This record gives sequence, structure tokens and C-alpha cells, in this order.
Amino acid sequence: MSLTPGTKLGPYEILGPIGAGGMGEVYRARDERLSRDVAIKVLPPSFAGEPERLLRFEQEARAAGQLNHPNILIVYDIGTHQGAPYVVAELLEGDTLRQKMAGTHLSARKAIDYAGQLAQGLAAAHQKGIVHRDLKPENLFVTHDGRLKILDFGLAKLVIPGGSRPAASQLTEAPTQVETGAGVVMGTVGYMSPEQVRGQPADHRSDIFSFGCILYEMISGRRAFQGDSSVETMNAILKEEPPEVSQTRSDIPAGLERVVQHCLEKSPDERFQSARDLAFQIEALSSPSVTTTGGSKLAATPRAWKTRPVVAAAGLLLALAAGVAVGRLTLGTPAPVDYSQLTFRQGTISSGRFTPDGESVVYGAAWEGNPTELFTARPGAPESRTLGLPTADVLSVSGSGEMAILLEARYTLGFQRAGTLARASLAGGVPRQVLDDVQDADWAKDGSGLAVVRAVEGRYRIEYPIGKVLYETSTWVSSSRFSRDGRRIGFIDHPLGGDNRGRIAVVDLDGKMKALTEPFNSAEGLAWSPDGSEIWFTAGKTGNLLSLYAVDLAGRLRMVAGMPVSLSLYDVAANGRVLVARNNWRRGILGLAPGETVERDLSWLDWSRPSDLSGDGHELLFEEQGQGGGPAYSVYLRKTDGTPAVKLGEGYSLGLSPDGRWAATTPVDNADRMTFVPTGAGEAKTVSLPGLSASAANWHPDGRRLLLQAAEANHLPRLFVMDQGGGAPKPITEEAPAVHGAISPDGKWIAVGSLSGPGRIIPFEGGEARPLPGVNAGDFILRYSDDGRAVFVTRRAGLPARIERVDVATGQRSLWKELMPIDRAGLVDLGYFQISADGRSYVYSYRRNVSTLYVGTGVR
Repeated sequence: MSLTPGTKLGPYEILGPIGAGGMGEVYRARDERLSRDVAIKVLPPSFAGEPERLLRFEQEARAAGQLNHPNILIVYDIGTHQGAPYVVAELLEGDTLRQKMAGTHLSARKAIDYAGQLAQGLAAAHQKGIVHRDLKPENLFVTHDGRLKILDFGLAKLVIPGGSRPAASQLTEAPTQVETGAGVVMGTVGYMSPEQVRGQPADHRSDIFSFGCILYEMISGRRAFQGDSSVETMNAILKEEPPEVSQTRSDIPAGLERVVQHCLEKSPDERFQSARDLAFQIEALSSPSVTTTGGSKLAATPRAWKTRPVVAAAGLLLALAAGVAVGRLTLGTPAPVDYSQLTFRQGTISSGRFTPDGESVVYGAAWEGNPTELFTARPGAPESRTLGLPTADVLSVSGSGEMAILLEARYTLGFQRAGTLARASLAGGVPRQVLDDVQDADWAKDGSGLAVVRAVEGRYRIEYPIGKVLYETSTWVSSSRFSRDGRRIGFIDHPLGGDNRGRIAVVDLDGKMKALTEPFNSAEGLAWSPDGSEIWFTAGKTGNLLSLYAVDLAGRLRMVAGMPVSLSLYDVAANGRVLVARNNWRRGILGLAPGETVERDLSWLDWSRPSDLSGDGHELLFEEQGQGGGPAYSVYLRKTDGTPAVKLGEGYSLGLSPDGRWAATTPVDNADRMTFVPTGAGEAKTVSLPGLSASAANWHPDGRRLLLQAAEANHLPRLFVMDQGGGAPKPITEEAPAVHGAISPDGKWIAVGSLSGPGRIIPFEGGEARPLPGVNAGDFILRYSDDGRAVFVTRRAGLPARIERVDVATGQRSLWKELMPIDRAGLVDLGYFQISADGRSYVYSYRRNVSTLYVGTGVR
């Protein structure tokens, strides 16, 4: 079916042809509703004559439309025209990978770059349960700016029934895709997996085999499997191994060839088991210095990582080059590590330490939704014994067997938590309380005292002895541990409150601090190596996938151990054993949409954090901070009826304008500016926030001004009023820990709360503050009621979460809602509550972690 310019396909107007193939014709078209050009692929009318086939096509196209990933072609719409189905997708400018290769090999740098992007795209698709099954250079597109895109997701799955084996005459070696009848495998033989050739069901590991074929061709310039006929090619796929690339190219990293070989294993069980694992391996190969097969090194220029870390994968090392003399990663091969599983129940492990002999472990865990309590365990014994200390976490164990524990620990913001420090014996007894509002503590080497981390007037301090400040910051620190010789304290220095991004640092007993690494995207858990020469810690580049690293006092960084799971280091014994937890972290969103009576899960990827809800409750602004969101985080808008989310940009999401047309965002690596991103058609606008780091923004009802929560470097936050059009923000409150505000419906007043003092009401235009009765220090003000007579408040303490309504005139408090997910297993906390203007709809975030504790031996 040929379409002429001017033809209308629904709301799309054909502008001209782009190309044609066995699966239909592709046209450039215009979508006047959004003022953008799109690509429309019109499929053969034969699709419409087979209802089951058409239904599968529609299901797969819808699934592909949900794959919002930078390395996957975005599908906007589907429809039919004169009985012929069509797909509407983003319009790309560039070349296919086949055209890029032009019959020869690519440079090692290009091949690794494209392979990494392809693996990331596959990982995103496989996570959604979608398998391509027709990967080849013709289905990969490279845009002019170097972005690789996977094409035709879902279509290949549609036309490859699982159980039928094709005849050789029905397959082709030609680079174009050929249409075949129902029940026939469609694709290019040279890129098919052994299970596809045999006509067996093909899962995501089939894509990994095809990935290996493509990578082999990128680095060698020839196909991995190619015979004089289709039958010979299929026989090679089943029985032969491709020639080693290192025989003809000396500039290829040895690790790259190992990746190819692992992808091309004949048995699916022997390949990489996930595209995510594969992506980590490729990421490792993109380090600035990688040893090649010929013994030389790939030339690479050290680069700044924009305060982002490097994540390691099993058996491969990464280089972290920050352009400064900290965090230099050395090469080497991690030693194999044996892990012995200690815990077998369902829940969250929050702390753990070795006993003085290094043979047993004491740990804190919340099993099956119950409160946290302390247990002891020993490798080889599947049962743990309770110590009879409920609501407690272990922080440190002295050489004499005395524990420093944290009682009634509560999350105050994100990953930050605090409780009452107490001392208790491993033999049992009643704990003796020491100090309130403590985040962390560690025994001095002689057991004579404790170094503590606590907040004082909103500033976080490392103190030793208690009362003597060694280090202070306006953000927060965690995982403080004395060195083996007792002369220093290692810790993680976090640049943003609540966020577990952080760098590894040390401070000596005279208060001299030294940063040893650049910030990692995620960092938690720290201990000194058995000989005391290094700090071992768990950290990661993107999301919460953490591996075990080591850094010495000179800033030399190396990977100790890594797996394609998230690790958290709790302790290192003098005998070399390590205590780690395997974590499965997830932050999700639950909410009640307008007119509904049951909460809906509105999570999108793996770490969804809500930041605003439209006044009518129909639209949710949120960000993805995890693996799926990428190192720069991603901002999304989603309707609360559960329809797919739309990616707006990168960074932190701060707030929605009253008319829903704009979303305020700020970048994670340079927060002295704010970008107003259109939620529909339009251009983004960026304004400067000199010297400020913004964390929240609430629009005034006039749609022009904003109430900004922001902080200057090394200062506590305060509230500012700013104009969307620009200009210097005007401070309207003093600095205070976690200060925040909500604007009244008439725009005249701001209800202000903080951790340090009672609530107040101040005029938006400026003037004297007056008390806000019933709102206490630590209450978080969510918003005004739509009549302006009350505010909704909550406190970050305990489960379920209580949201109360406070009368602004009388201070009378009444329960509005108690929120609690049905599934409590592994539930850590709830937060980031957003309520619609009429109080009938809401969303909130849940944080869940299912953990398993291990003791590792053989770590070097």
C-alpha cells in the first residue's frame, strides 16, 4: 500500500516515504496536535485478515509503547488505515548499525559504546517481560548524536511462534526482513540462537545470543556464523565456535572477547542470565584504562564523573577517573569469594556485626513485617537466636563483647535514621541508654568510649569523645568506623540530605578530614580491611546496585568483589571474613485516584519517588532515582488512572504548576539552576539559582511565583520566594533543619514547619509571623485544605503512617487517614505524601527491601 503526501491516517498527515521492506512501508508524517514529525510504519493488510495475529500485534505494540527508554524506539500510537495496521513512532535521523559498519569492523571504543547502549535497552525491555527475538544490525539504529536505538520491539515476538521449526527455504541470509506465513520463524539466520534454530521456545537469553553475534561482527567485521547456505549457517550456530577475534585484532580488550564468548554459549543456561548483568560487564570495559589482548592499553582520557561513581561487575574492574588525585582505580582480578548464607526468613536486615572472635554474628532484622529485633547466628547453622532486645539495631561490638545499639530507630529523611544510643551485653540484660538522636556509633579500639554521629541544631557531627566535634556538615554522614589502629575514623560523606549518594572519607582524632573518593551514586556500609591499610565499602554507579570496593589512604581504588546483585557491607573481621547482605531494594508509589475506592500501584521503574500531585488528583509528578532512572535520575508524569508514564527529562522533580503545564526540575550534579519543563508541547526554560541547591518547589495560585525550599553551600535550608520568569530568589525564613512550607488556597499565607520548632504562619508578601497552633516540631506540613481552614500534617515515625488534619485557628487535630500497604514483608518506611486539593485523592511512597545475610571468605 503506497500513500501519497497529504494522506491522513487518523490525526497524522503523510509527508513522504522513508523506505520499504517485507514488513511494510515507512513514512514521514506530521502530528499537528503536538507539532512534531513522526515515523509511521504501515503493515501489510494481511495482518487485518487474521484476528489472532492482529490482536497479538496490538498487544505487543502497546507493550513496546510502555518501553520508555533512551535506547529503544519510542512507540506513540497504533491504528488501522483501510484495513492495514500501522505503528506511529519517533522519527530518527541517522543510520542503521549495518550502514555504520559498512562491511568492516568498528573501533573498540565505538563497539563498546554501542554494545553498552544495546545491553541497557535490552535490560529495560526484558524487565518488562518483552523479548525482541529478531536482533540484528538492521534493527539497530544509530542517531546523528551517537544514540543507539532498538527498532521493532514486539513485532518479532508477534511473528515467531514458539514451537515451530522453519524449513531452510523459508529463511534468508539477506539483510532485509522477509515476511513468512503464520507458524514460521522470521528473521536472519546468522543472528538466531540455537534454540530458535531448533524451533524451541526462545526467552530473553535468546536475545543475549543475538547480542553476541552483533558484538562479534562489530569488532571483527565479519559474521560470527555464516555458511554458503541457510542450512550450513544453522549447522554452524548449533555446532561451531566462531574464530577468536584476538587472532586478527590486538587492540581488543581481553574482557570484550570473553563477553562475546559468554554470550555465544550454545546452552542458554551457560550464557549471561540477564541483560542487566551483561550491561554491567560492558560498563566495566568502558573504563579509562583497560588491558587489551595484545598487552597494550586502550588510549583513554580521564574524565570527570559529575559526582557519579563507577559500579563493578563480577570478574571485571572499573576505573574511576575524576581528574583529581582521589579515587584512582587500580587494575587486577578479584579473587573468588565463598559465601555462606546466614538468614532464610522474609524481611529486611538493617544492621550486622561480627562478635569479637569473628566466628558468630549479631544482626538486626524485621522479619515477616514485625518490628526490628536483634539476633545471633553462626555460619553453618540455619537457625538464628533472638537476644530479646526488640526495636534495636546493632551499631558496634567492643572487644569485650559489649554492644552499642540503637533503640527505636526511625527514618527521619530518606536513608537517614536516628534513635537512642544504648549499651548492652551480648550475654543479655537490660540496655543502658546513653544519648538521644544518634545516627551511628562505633567503639574505640580499647573499648573505652564511643564515637557517635548525631544531629545538633540541624548539623550532623562526628564526635569523639562525645561532645568533641571532629567533623561537621549541613547534610549528613553515615557508617562511621574506627581504623584498626584507632587513629582515624572512616565514614561516608553524603552531599544531599536523605539521599545515599556519597564519597568515602576519613577524619583523624585532631579533626583533619580527607576525601578518598569522588561521590558514588549510592554508597552504604563501610569497614576497615583486616590489615587496616584500606577502607572496604559498598557503592554503585547507578541506582542501588552496589558492589564491594576498597580504597587506601592515598585514594587508590580497587574492586574487591562484585555480583549482579546489590550488596551492603556490614563488617570485616580481623580473620578476613566479610559480613554482607544481599538486598532487593525498591521504592514504589501507591495512590487513590479520583472516583476510586481501592489504592492503585503507580510505580514505574525501580525507585519511584512522588514529588507532586495535581490539584484535581489526576496527574502525578515523580522521579526515578534507581537503576532504571539512570545516573542523572529521570522525571516522569503519569496519570493516576494507571496509564503509562511520560518521561519529561532528567534530574530531581520539584513540583507541578497549578495549570499542570509546567514541571519544575533541578539537575542532580549542578543544583544552582531550575528548569521548567513543559508537560505537553513547548520548550523548556531554565533559570539560575546562584549558590542555591533547591529541594522542593510549590507554586503560588497565581501560577507565576513559587515557594522554594533551598540551601546555600554548607548551610541549612530556608524558604525563598521566586518568580518563574527569573530573578534572584528572596529569602523569607531563617535557616532551620528540614524547614518547609505550604501555600494557602488564596495565596496569602504560608504554613511553615521544621524539625527544630513549632509551626508558624507567615504572609506570602512578607510580614510578621504568627503561631500555627497544633503543629509541633517534627510535624511535616503536606498542604492546606481546599477551604484554607486546616493543614494536613504527618510525622516520619512508625508504621502505619498517620496523616492528621489540624485546624489552623484552634490547633485541634483529627485523624484524616492511616496509610499502610497490604504487603508488609520487607517494608522499611512510608513517605513523600501528596494530597489533592479536595482531599479525596492522594499518593505516597513505600520503601521495601528483602534481605539475606551472608558471611564471605576468601576476600582479598
